[in-house]
Amino acid sequence: QVQLVESGGGLVQAGESLRLSCAASGNIVSIDRMAWYRQAPGNQRELVADIISGGRTEYADFVKGRFTISRDNVKNILVLQMNTLQPEDTAVYYCNADARTRSTGTTNYWGQGTQVTVSS
Repeated sequence: QVQLVESGGGLVQAGESLRLSCAASGNIVSIDRMAWYRQAPGNQRELVADIISGGRTEYADFVKGRFTISRDNVKNILVLQMNTLQPEDTAVYYCNADARTRSTGTTNYWGQGTQVTVSS
């Protein structure tokens, strides 16, 4: 099994920054795609940004130019640098990964989520 543990959430004011991290652990052979999703109260979970093992990234339009996704393929850590945060960015942020272990094929995993709250 693979565990994803997020950290770095919190309460900030509009215009400030936060840095989220996600550490993947377990009998990991490889991780292909890693991503950040978010879910605000009453809304569906939505993709924020993703990154594949080769480094290609994609962003949702609502975070382009403000958020940066990156990963450390050796340590299996995913990072989301969030700048110029706005109240509409308030949500629970989830780490997601397509990981292959020594005992299973590629499986999709979710972290438990970290709360980000932006006050106006």
